[in-house]
Amino acid sequence: MKSLSNYKVSDRLPIREWVPSNVQIRQYAEASGDFNPIHLDDNYARQAGLGGMIAHGMLTMAQMAAMLTDWIGKEGRISKLDVRFVQVVRPGDKITFGGSIKACSGNILVCDIEALNDTGDIVLAGSALISQY
Repeated sequence: MKSLSNYKVSDRLPIREWVPSNVQIRQYAEASGDFNPIHLDDNYARQAGLGGMIAHGMLTMAQMAAMLTDWIGKEGRISKLDVRFVQVVRPGDKITFGGSIKACSGNILVCDIEALNDTGDIVLAGSALISQY
């Protein structure tokens, strides 16, 4: 097992791809209790000026967290996750999560993270603090 102290600044994080489906968005709405119709009703979302249904921002953030935890495994944990939602994510969009290590200090890593849609637009950006257990 690789120690957090073995990572270097500019090391790339693994890539994770995700395509949100209408079913997954509905399941997230049920789990979270967020039944805002912009996530569940295409006509409503269009009338609201969104051009159609959008995925919950927190669902997109959860996919980023899943990429980070799959990568770090038992070596560490996410101590802080700070993101901003830049653009909407729609059902069927291919989202690619990735990033790089910005700083290392002993057994703490600071990572720049981002998610891009299939046209290359950033939909989520931020930072993550990974620390040793």
